[in-house]
Amino acid sequence: QAHLVESGGGLVQAGGSLRLSCVVSGRTFSAYDMSWFRQAPGKEREFVAGISWSGFNTYYSDSVKGRFTISRMNGKKTLYLHMSDLEPEDTAVYYCNGGSPERPSWSWGQGTQVIVSS
Repeated sequence: QAHLVESGGGLVQAGGSLRLSCVVSGRTFSAYDMSWFRQAPGKEREFVAGISWSGFNTYYSDSVKGRFTISRMNGKKTLYLHMSDLEPEDTAVYYCNGGSPERPSWSWGQGTQVIVSS
């Protein structure tokens, strides 16, 4: 079982930027495709962005395409999500996980809270 630690969230004004990080321990990070998810108050957790194990392939939900960038540093066992042009609708707790987005491989971490004020 992997241990996931997300960080980098905070309070930001609309139009601002944040970079989230996710450090993975307990598993061979470089062997896994990775994804970011988010859960807004009263809503289901949803997929945000994914990246292949090599970092060569990335994919995004329509709601964040063009504004968010997912990346990874396998040597540091760290996944990133650079978020720009933030909107109040991006307010949520953000989580990372490995494997396919449809069937995440590990137990969820504590997440990191992002609040975007209008």
